[in-house]
Amino acid sequence: MKINVDNEDFEVFIERNGDTWIVEIEGVSFNVRTEGSLSNSKQSRKRGGSKRKLSGKISSSIPGKIVSLNVSLDQIVEQGQVIMILEAMKMQNEIQAPISGKVVEINCESGDSIEANMPLIVIQPKDSKD
Repeated sequence: MKINVDNEDFEVFIERNGDTWIVEIEGVSFNVRTEGSLSNSKQSRKRGGSKRKLSGKISSSIPGKIVSLNVSLDQIVEQGQVIMILEAMKMQNEIQAPISGKVVEINCESGDSIEANMPLIVIQPKDSKD
């Protein structure tokens, strides 16, 4: 689905996982818990008829600061593994690997201030032959 934040459009993938929502914005995943309920959840997840292929490119949709980097180059990671902590809008967010695979590119370090949409980490999928 598309959302608009401060007059900027973002493509967002939302999936319910028990009592939390997995929200992916430009390759960065967040676990979100809500008080109350969100209606029409089945409609928003089923649009298009097939699951979207997740990317191994991780960037932040908003400026922030890298609090900690939990991976190194050539490290094998599993989908859902916390790979960094990103502080944005005065909140610390655990950034999880969107796919399982090998870390092939790291463009940031702990303590770095980052710009919006800056490529931070690239994970090569496990099944990739490259």
